[in-house]
Order: sequence, then C-alpha cells, then structure tokens
Amino acid sequence: MPTGLRPPAPLVLRILPFHLYARRSRVLLERSLRVYRRSWMVILSGFFEPVFYLLALGQGLGSLVGSVETAAGPVTYAAYIAPGLLATSAMNGAIYDATTNVFFKMRFAKLYDAMLATSLGPVDVALGEITWSLIRGGLYSVGFVVVMLAMGLVASWWALLAVPVALLIALGFAAVGMAVTSYVKTFQHLEWIQTAILPMFLFSTTFYPLGTYPRPVQLLVECLPLFHGIELMRGLCLGVGGPALLLHGLYFVAMAVVGLAVTARRLERLLLR
Repeated sequence: MPTGLRPPAPLVLRILPFHLYARRSRVLLERSLRVYRRSWMVILSGFFEPVFYLLALGQGLGSLVGSVETAAGPVTYAAYIAPGLLATSAMNGAIYDATTNVFFKMRFAKLYDAMLATSLGPVDVALGEITWSLIRGGLYSVGFVVVMLAMGLVASWWALLAVPVALLIALGFAAVGMAVTSYVKTFQHLEWIQTAILPMFLFSTTFYPLGTYPRPVQLLVECLPLFHGIELMRGLCLGVGGPALLLHGLYFVAMAVVGLAVTARRLERLLLR
C-alpha cells in the first residue's frame, strides 16, 4: 500500500461513530433512575392504557365478535388483540420517553450541552437515553404479560420470549424516536410524531387481520414498524414459528442501528459544532 494511505475503516465503524463514545452511558441511566424515583406514578400511568383497551375491546367487544381465524387456528378476540397491545405497550413506553422528554432536555433544559462539556460523548448520551427508554418500555411489557397470563391469553411456551422481544421492539422505537426528535424544533412539531403513532396503532393489525384491507393498503401496512412488532408478538403468543419471525426481528435490529447512528451524528452536529 502506498505510503500515507490508510485502509478504509470497517463499515460498522463508519456508520457508528465509536470515536465519540467514552463508555460512560451508565451515567445517563443513573441520572434517570434518580429523577424518576420520586415520579414513579408518571411511569406507572402508561401501563394502564393497553390494559384498558384489552378489557374494553377484548372482553367487551370480544363477546360480540367471537373467535378470529389465525395461522394457529381460531382464537378468542381477546387472545388475538392481546399480542398487538403488548407490542404497542413496548412502543409507547419507549417512544414517549425518547421524544417529549429528550426534546425538553435538548432544546430547553440544555442538559446535553452540559453533559458534553464533561467526558461524555454523543454516543454515551444516545445510548444512555435509549437504554432508559428501553427499560421503560420493558416495564410496561412485563406488566402486560402478567395481565395476559392472569387472563389465560397465552397459548404457547414461546410466549416466554415475549419480554425479550418486547425489549427489542422498544429498542428500535426508542432509537428511531430519538433520531427523529433531534430534528424537532418546537413542541408543536412533536404533534407530528403523535399523528404518525395513532394511525399506526389503529391500522397495524392490532384489532383486525391484515386480510380485511385491500391489497394496496396491505402493502402500506406491511411497511409499518408496529406491524412487524405485532406479527412477531402474535406468532410467539400463539405458537406460530417460522423464518418470518426472524425477519420481523431483524427489522427492529436495523431500526436500532440506524436510529443510534443518526442520533449520535445529530448530537455531534447540534452540540459539538
């Protein structure tokens, strides 16, 4: 190799800026734990929304709907929507913390400016905040799985993987949510995120099968991240395996990698330049 030329860096090093990582992201996590130890009701309140949907629709409307045909055979309506609400619970716990809270810390409290004046780097901030959002989404998911078990809505031992899969879903949404938030400039812009989340929640086969849509709408729904989370959860809870579950899981791995890379780069550009 000619003198003065260096071999190109591996692709992963060019995507993820590890040179901006001080390996101290745990400091962000410790701060979040200290802040929320006196505000635990804020976190607890987010758990009840999917439970209310399950009771109102699964038990109430479910008595009128009857059974729903799935790849595992006919199941009750409550058993059909419960995995979808579980995936939604993981999404909500992660996305709300990674958007509104991160936006306030970044644009108003200027917390990240102070952090980056220390030995912390943008990757530490991104990992710390995403990890906290992941924990919050995981807590909602664990509580919802307990509710599903108590109501007898779990049909397979594969459901034991529901909690780690919920963490994967939360990780993907938290990473992308924080990346999107780095472009938000006002609180009014946060409404765009909510505008995207609500239709995704309603149309991602949470409450009815994909086959109820015309084919063009099906193709659109299949591109939504929550659809992949719901399909993954539904397959585990109903005991329907196959390569498709792996593909759904890889979708969220890609979301996490892209979201983390964009977040770290954006924090570097916004706060260090």
